[in-house]
Amino acid sequence: MLSENENQNIENQGIVDEYDDDETSNETQLVSFNLEQEEFGLDIMQIQEIITVPNITKIPRAPGFIEGIIDLRDAVLPVIDLRKKLLLSPRELDENTRVIVVTVKGMVMGLIVDFVTEVLRLQNDKIEAAPTMISDVDTEYIKGISRIKRGLILILDVEKIFTSNEMQQMEHIKKANN
Repeated sequence: MLSENENQNIENQGIVDEYDDDETSNETQLVSFNLEQEEFGLDIMQIQEIITVPNITKIPRAPGFIEGIIDLRDAVLPVIDLRKKLLLSPRELDENTRVIVVTVKGMVMGLIVDFVTEVLRLQNDKIEAAPTMISDVDTEYIKGISRIKRGLILILDVEKIFTSNEMQQMEHIKKANN
């Protein structure tokens, strides 16, 4: 888990505007986070910022994984409970819970995660495809799997987590609340 200073730095400054100058094309930077006891990662280039959980306005009759909407610097954003979207057990929000602000298919939204762990650099050749035994399950949103010191990390493709119908529902909610 990030220290308070690291967390504050991420929240105040955003993650990273671009890769470091010494970054090579055979390396991927990820922000790692937890859901349940599992570690996941998102490509840092897909993330705008990480924030503490603000007040969330509930939307009646919204799909179950949509927690509601937030006002972030005069922009209304849908907020997704990533646990619910990935069919994991529910959990109460606490002081470690974070919202990762991402852009998915041109729409800015927040993803609620249990806690953010760190920023990782992984060599691309150390990222493996999802095993075939889980390929039959709806896992096209898993970009790959890698071994890290703490175990395995599932790397998500944020562009593939939502169906086109779900994206339309979120766009409708966003427009209705602007």
